[in-house]
Amino acid sequence: MYNLTMSKETHTYTNDEITVLWQPKLCIHSGICARGLSQVFKPRERPWIQLEQATTEEIKAQVDKCPSGAISWFPNEDQ
Repeated sequence: MYNLTMSKETHTYTNDEITVLWQPKLCIHSGICARGLSQVFKPRERPWIQLEQATTEEIKAQVDKCPSGAISWFPNEDQ
């Protein structure tokens, strides 16, 4: 069970297995997410995170590389 306090500044993106959180105030715009998995992380599009474009394992691995922690993930309870 995850107890998350999300402000209005936190955006969520969900697929069947995980939820990705983006906290823009923490983002340092390194571009690691977009360069590493450009089919998912598309800064010029809305929504800019498109989880359906890669496997959950690929997404988790890329999110874990975020240097600022602005992007994180947690498993969905209904897996």
